Amino acid sequence: QLQLVESGGGLVQPGGSLRLACVAPGFTLDRFGIGWFRQAPGTEREEVSCISSSGSNTYYADSVKGRFTISRDNANNTIYLQMNNLLPEDTANYYCAISVGLQPCNPNYFGGWGQGTQVTVSS
Repeated sequence: QLQLVESGGGLVQPGGSLRLACVAPGFTLDRFGIGWFRQAPGTEREEVSCISSSGSNTYYADSVKGRFTISRDNANNTIYLQMNNLLPEDTANYYCAISVGLQPCNPNYFGGWGQGTQVTVSS
């Protein structure tokens, strides 16, 4: 069963930066759309950003536009989420997931969920 693996989370002060990475051991991601999602305690999983298989199409939630950048390195089978100017409300467990074809950036259209990586923004 495919399960993506996220890394790069941690504790950072407001205004700081982190770069998350998403890989899929034993599976090639270059033909699939990838999304980053997050979930804070007591809330539903929400979309953060998505990228098409070629990387030519991207989507960002309004809450992260101008601060987060999604990218993919298909040669290294890795998808990144660069997060700058982090805010306390960005605190959540961040997940990456895979979609087949051109799908809306919505958790219902994605699968291969991993354990996530925790991002905590606090002073």
